[in-house]
Amino acid sequence: MKKTNFIIWIFSIIASFPLMASCGGDSKDDPTPGNQNVTVTTTPDALTTGPEAAVLELTVRGNADWAIRTDADWVTLRPSGGVKDTDIKVQVSVKENSAMDERNATLDIVSGGKTIKSVTLRQGYVTKATPSVKSITMGGQASSASFTVTANADWSLTSDASWLSMTPAKGGKGDTVVEVKASENDQNSTREASIYLVCGDDKTEIKVAQLSDAVEAPEGYALVWSDEFNAGLVPSSDWTIENWAPGHVNNELQTYTSKEVDGKRTLEVKDGFLYINCFKGNDGKIYSGRMNARPNTGWLYGYFEARINLPKGKGTWPAFWMMPSNVDWNKNPWPYCGEIDIMEEVGANPNYVSSSLHTGNYNHTKGTQKTHEMYCAGAEGEFHVYACEWTEEEIVTYVDGKVQLRATKASMGADHDSWPFHYAFYPILNLAWGGDWGGYKGVDENALPVSMIVDYVRIFQKK
Repeated sequence: MKKTNFIIWIFSIIASFPLMASCGGDSKDDPTPGNQNVTVTTTPDALTTGPEAAVLELTVRGNADWAIRTDADWVTLRPSGGVKDTDIKVQVSVKENSAMDERNATLDIVSGGKTIKSVTLRQGYVTKATPSVKSITMGGQASSASFTVTANADWSLTSDASWLSMTPAKGGKGDTVVEVKASENDQNSTREASIYLVCGDDKTEIKVAQLSDAVEAPEGYALVWSDEFNAGLVPSSDWTIENWAPGHVNNELQTYTSKEVDGKRTLEVKDGFLYINCFKGNDGKIYSGRMNARPNTGWLYGYFEARINLPKGKGTWPAFWMMPSNVDWNKNPWPYCGEIDIMEEVGANPNYVSSSLHTGNYNHTKGTQKTHEMYCAGAEGEFHVYACEWTEEEIVTYVDGKVQLRATKASMGADHDSWPFHYAFYPILNLAWGGDWGGYKGVDENALPVSMIVDYVRIFQKK
């Protein structure tokens, strides 16, 4: 190539640079990252749905490529974006809202690293009021109980029983403590009613049972002593409260005490019931209660009865039982002195209640004790009647009137080592924790605190 022609060619390339730079059009129309002229339209501009799971549709169109996202874990978006100048239908999948209030989510449409538009998604909620209990059991005297209503809207309470009242009978959002009062039950049996908690279309039934304080003596017997636990304190004249260190008997883990621990009592009477409370103290120890009815005198023969609601939890060991009064332990040690277990139950084997007799010849150290176990539905959490009829010749225990264990002097033997049941015995109520039987499958401290609830203890003797 000649030099003149080469120079002309170079100048022609340089002259073409402005034209090449202008290819692609005006930059103000180009939706490049960060461009302020990117626009997005949506149909609709906001989304609303009810509390149930749903799939909604959102149409999105932008003049640049875009993506859609949200921080709400209860919302799923498909597809997650689109291309410019194209209508894209985005499926908005919403999970059920089981919460007690409305919830909102923001759907952000992003282009070029910036949020171009936000769409609000609002999900409604179910109007609901929830009681803290499903049922209430009250004592036979004029008594009261309480529960908490947690609600997200206005609510009201009604009852089909004239002997019940609720305060307050109406409420609104949040937690409200309701006091339930019952007049004295003058009937001879437990009476039942329902409380209905209404909130919008939501209606919840709370069952109420009021026990009867009517005393029904077995045929041929008369009441000689009872504690209905209607007084405010455990009567010291009738009961001796034990104070024992852990491991005193049966390798049990609890400390029995009559003292207040961390503002709580192991034994308390309220609303017509005795509560034997087992709990973990701030010092890490387990505390509980054990009490003996007139241990210095006791009763020789009779019908011994208690109505009891047992606790739940692996490690619990509630009992209603009897030991002899004024024993000379040097001359008449256990098991030769005798023991009558009217009712025992361990939380590791829930609702199985048992009765046992221990004597010198028949006891658990030899595996020869006289015992029987029975499944009692609702023993944990409901009241049941446990009883023992003790005569000179026979001992029979009952669960709600059904025979649990029957033992006779004739079948066991009349000598003292076989049948030491010829002097006065006294009743015992206690709630142990762990030990040889209560802890045979280990203990679960997460179950604590628990309570053994006693409605009454009654003793009848033949007329």
